[in-house]
Amino acid sequence: MRTSTTKAVARAAVALLVLGLTLVAPGVSAGAPAGKFNYGEALQKAVWFYDAQRSGALPAGNRVSWRGPSALADGKDVGLDLTGGFYDAGDHVKFGLPFEFSMTMLAWGALENRGAYQNSGQWSSLLSNLRWGDDWLIKAHPQPDVLYGQVGKGDDDHKWWGPAETMAMARPAYRIDDSCPGSDLAGEAAAQMAASSMVFQADDPTYAATLLTHAKQLYSFADNHRGVYSNCITDAQNFYKSWSGYQDELVWSAIWLYKATGDAGYLTKARAEYEKLSTEPQTTTRSYRWTLAWDDKSYGAYVLLAQLTHDPEYVADANRWLDWWTTGVNGQHVPYSPGGQAVLDQWGSLRYAANTAFVALTYADSLRTSDPTRATTYHDFGVRQIDYALGDNPRGASFEVGFGVNPPRNPHHRTAHGSWADNINEPAQSRHVLYGALVGGPSSPNDAYTDDRTNYTMNEVALDYNAGFTGALARLYGEYGGTPLAAFPPKESPDGPEILAQGALNQPDGGTFTEVKAYVINKSAWPARTFTGSLRYYFTLDGSTTPGQISVTSAYNQCDAPTLHQFSGAIYYVEVPCSGGVAPGGQSRYRKEVQFRISSTGTWAPGNDWSHTGLAPSGSAPADDPQLVLTQGAAVVWGSQPGQSTGDTTAPTAPTGVTATAGSTGVTLSWTAATDDVGVAGYDVLDSAGATIGSTTGTSYQVTGLTPGTAYTFSVRARDAAGNQSPPSSPVAVTTTTTGTGTGSLAVQQRGGSAATGNQIRTSLQIVNRGSTPVPLSSVTARYWFTGDAANPGYQVWCDYAVPGCGNVTVRVVKLGTPRPGADAYVEVGFTGGTLAAGATTGELQVRVAKADWSAFDQSDDYSYRTAASFTDLATATAYQSAALTWGTEP
Repeated sequence: MRTSTTKAVARAAVALLVLGLTLVAPGVSAGAPAGKFNYGEALQKAVWFYDAQRSGALPAGNRVSWRGPSALADGKDVGLDLTGGFYDAGDHVKFGLPFEFSMTMLAWGALENRGAYQNSGQWSSLLSNLRWGDDWLIKAHPQPDVLYGQVGKGDDDHKWWGPAETMAMARPAYRIDDSCPGSDLAGEAAAQMAASSMVFQADDPTYAATLLTHAKQLYSFADNHRGVYSNCITDAQNFYKSWSGYQDELVWSAIWLYKATGDAGYLTKARAEYEKLSTEPQTTTRSYRWTLAWDDKSYGAYVLLAQLTHDPEYVADANRWLDWWTTGVNGQHVPYSPGGQAVLDQWGSLRYAANTAFVALTYADSLRTSDPTRATTYHDFGVRQIDYALGDNPRGASFEVGFGVNPPRNPHHRTAHGSWADNINEPAQSRHVLYGALVGGPSSPNDAYTDDRTNYTMNEVALDYNAGFTGALARLYGEYGGTPLAAFPPKESPDGPEILAQGALNQPDGGTFTEVKAYVINKSAWPARTFTGSLRYYFTLDGSTTPGQISVTSAYNQCDAPTLHQFSGAIYYVEVPCSGGVAPGGQSRYRKEVQFRISSTGTWAPGNDWSHTGLAPSGSAPADDPQLVLTQGAAVVWGSQPGQSTGDTTAPTAPTGVTATAGSTGVTLSWTAATDDVGVAGYDVLDSAGATIGSTTGTSYQVTGLTPGTAYTFSVRARDAAGNQSPPSSPVAVTTTTTGTGTGSLAVQQRGGSAATGNQIRTSLQIVNRGSTPVPLSSVTARYWFTGDAANPGYQVWCDYAVPGCGNVTVRVVKLGTPRPGADAYVEVGFTGGTLAAGATTGELQVRVAKADWSAFDQSDDYSYRTAASFTDLATATAYQSAALTWGTEP
């Protein structure tokens, strides 16, 4: 078989040379084949996600402006310091098993793609996050046979929706030991430490040695005291129960220790334990209809042992698993969506696809010589799944937060949401951008997705969701390149006052008293923090009134008792400490009501008192009052004291009536002017991730440098001279046009064509280079325009035959946001690499499209439809080079 395959490849290479085409093997740079996305940016943001998940006292170089110290008492209940580490997902529990798996996977990705991480400038950030996780695991392993595997009680944590910085619930620590062991938890911890030791060996051998010592102890603990961890840490059973048991971790950890130490004894242990791994029901065939994930490491063990030993048993198991994810086994394979996503399970489907993609890409690199056909299949599968997550899908939208076109805005993540009221729906829009987080994605193989944080199946994010995804992005950066953002992350600004005071007269002023009702409000989120300072109300002694004639009383007060103090001369103030804290952690915590009465037995004329002038009238709700002052220590955090300018603290209204007019590479936005108590100074235009992409002082703005035929979402925010910012406007969605006629050197020719009616569209295309210079095929696409003849149909698309080989050709269907005459979709043909010589053609490219439900097409009025006996120019098909129209006329 190997000989015949080699001959077939040789024959294909000869044919390609005759056609003037040059193909590039996956992963080999020949002028760096262009990928579909900016993998450098995607990788940069995926690594940053782990910064956002950190727990404990954050370092001086903290890169997340909206994160602060949190969970600083972790471990006190057991007499240990268990602060640090990472929060699991959108919650704040530290779950050991998925955390350890995530660190192992990050380390594996680092070992496979060190150059990509270094060249992209992400190596130091990756090492920082690995060390953050490894340092915590060292704390959690205080004795050889003791390992803490969870901090925080799942149900208690999940009942509350607020930022990590203001958690108030107890956070118990849970452990395994020799009296109640967990070989799965200890084994994965050993794998984490062994893999990490290899990453740090070159740069910090002392630290690497420490990690390896823990790895050896943890492996011995797992091997000598066997048990399932979730039988001991029972709180984990409803969240991360060890369904697969511990056999997979015993194999997996032994492999990593062998790789880290070179000690053949560990390889012998791995091979012996391998024989006890699970099999398909009623067979002796190793399990293959699942994938590498936090619970089951068998599939990673298949690949690692196949690479290390080349033993036919391990190779067959690895191939069978990845075949099931690609070409199929016995006629069956993982379910695929019409848009090309491999969907293993409804919860976190993209996580499973990304994990498999990472291993497929890594394994493919080792198969190039021994099994080039599988190497190409696995490589292309890995690229396709990651590209789907980045936006190459029927929605044309990214699933990585803060990346690409129309990414998720509202992941299921408490701290990124920034709620102050213990309410998943308040505010409606998340206040922070959780850059780099991969959301769960479609829950069925139907490409459907809703950006709704209450839908945790689709919108959960987690340490393990990003683990394989990050490694795969590094692998694709190494192959295709990309450019990380120069100024990342962009600066976030608060969406309004974070800590403020509101006030009103509680009843009309009497001749001898003033009674005030005030609220101390904390909606802080940059970062969230607890206010433990004081409210101050300033007034002036009138006439000959003395301090002894003033009394302060309170009938209702959620803070401390009011007291009287002199400020300066005849100016005094009532101070109400809130020592119990006001925090953005729920209805009863984020707002405290204060009522007090100032009474005088002397003269009382409050109309000119400093803090009186801003109070809302009696009977009205308390309103923002910058002359009610909040202090924290010596700092004024809201308002201004007598003699100081109150400044402008009122934000403009949000712009309304935002409209968008699209061109092919730009969009003109217009809106109705916002209003402000002083005056609007300007407007910021925001992209779909909420990042500022431009500013203007007018009520229109032109966004340039966009991609033709691409969906975008924008919003506008007003600001005043004092820096107060309005909430963003309602978002406006727009798709850039692709109309025009190409004038480049490429031409599209077509022949064949199916009958006008039928349940499939079949056509053959080829691209001709009529210019005088070679063209890199990775920059070339062609589009065949058609109508779906149904309301929002789903599509399936195939490459049936291609002279360059279907493995070197990409095909997809893109639905238009706005239908055009004769077209509401197009099938796009592209290439993974290669060069089209001057005067050469690609040769025949046979494509076929069907609807998801196999209903009929009527092509008679389709824009690109025709039948032809031979290849001739088709002006109603279009070609593009680097996204610029170069042939044909678009509908």
